[in-house]
Amino acid sequence: MLGKLFGFNPKETTVKTEVMAGITTFLTMAYILAVNPSILGETGMDKGALFTTTVLMSALPTIFMALYAKLPLALAPGMGLNAFFAYTVVLIMGYSWQFALTAVFLEGLVFILLTVTNLREKIVEVIPDSLKSAISAGIGLYIAFIGLKNAGVIVDNEATLVSLGNLTSGSGLLGLIGIALTSIMLVKDIKGALLIGIIATTLIGIPMGVTEISGVFSVPPSIEPIFMQLEWQGIFTKDMVIIVFTLLFVDLFDCIGTVIGVTNRAGMIKEDGKIPGLKKIFMVDSVSTAAGAVMGTSTVAVYVESAAGVNEGGRSGFTSFVTGICFLISLFFAPFFLAIPAAATAPVLVLVGLMMMSNIWKIDFFDYKESIPAFICIIFMPLAYSISDGIMLGHLMYVIINLLSGNRKVLSVGMYVLAAVFLLKFLL
Repeated sequence: MLGKLFGFNPKETTVKTEVMAGITTFLTMAYILAVNPSILGETGMDKGALFTTTVLMSALPTIFMALYAKLPLALAPGMGLNAFFAYTVVLIMGYSWQFALTAVFLEGLVFILLTVTNLREKIVEVIPDSLKSAISAGIGLYIAFIGLKNAGVIVDNEATLVSLGNLTSGSGLLGLIGIALTSIMLVKDIKGALLIGIIATTLIGIPMGVTEISGVFSVPPSIEPIFMQLEWQGIFTKDMVIIVFTLLFVDLFDCIGTVIGVTNRAGMIKEDGKIPGLKKIFMVDSVSTAAGAVMGTSTVAVYVESAAGVNEGGRSGFTSFVTGICFLISLFFAPFFLAIPAAATAPVLVLVGLMMMSNIWKIDFFDYKESIPAFICIIFMPLAYSISDGIMLGHLMYVIINLLSGNRKVLSVGMYVLAAVFLLKFLL
């Protein structure tokens, strides 16, 4: 039954492993339950309704992924895209949040069209193998940086952009304790080390004053204030085209990068570079984005934190099914799940980042026409705080270096087209 429903293979994993992997993925993503309502709430949207919608549009698409694509990938309203929705489209450009939701809905429809026509799969096939390995490594650095930043181990600095935070008390100290504790369990090969690390770090945070539990049970608010609030007036304007294109572009390459990185880490990419079930992954992503707009949230995306579950041994859709069920449960236990501090999930993101760096050995660093673009891709993901920007700059550099150094035979027509689109994006 598990095989038919989720692609579960007892030769690759066990039920216990998949359950722990699913819970681990959920715990590393649980921050979105607090963050998404906070960001979108700046637009005037009802925060209570946003909480419920965020839960539903994390749970349902993830369960859809489990049953349809049968892969350990989880989805939720995307970080970065929600900030663009709130701060750029609404607060800076001055449009209503209803107008922004309509842009997200149109983006989802365009994505469905691109998926049906196999264009998104073609884009993945165009990306060189060295960049695919670089994407995985770059995402590793990116999520490690996110974890350290969220925990306060790394903080803003006006002079140097970033610097060490307070490591002698509070969240920063708890984050380091969690990294050390979880690392020791990994070294000792303790099963479920990442999940145990999150729970243990959360508990240690109670006497430190970092973990604050204000309750356990709550009744979910109604989504009525933000449900079906699309605004069709002005959809044929220049601004709508720009907004939809921006959402489309960022989501497209964030999704491609995340899928390549996580499946690469899981050993799912075939020798010919193809990813099994890629079209189904993209279809889940596309439909979920359109549905999310109707439900009242910004673009729904595949989450890079899925790598946490993969590193716990998750290999089938059963992992994402468990993650989805955890989200549904959180609908009624929000105070408990929201009590898990960023310092408790930071160790997992840092250590998963290390694990995702493992594919870097596939890059020939002595072949500069391959290694320089790969390095650009890797380093720009954390520094630009963007998976998509890292992919675009790495690909552009790959085409430019190989074209001008006379190595045109490695460049396909698709690579030229993709490079031209990337260049156009940066110029405009």
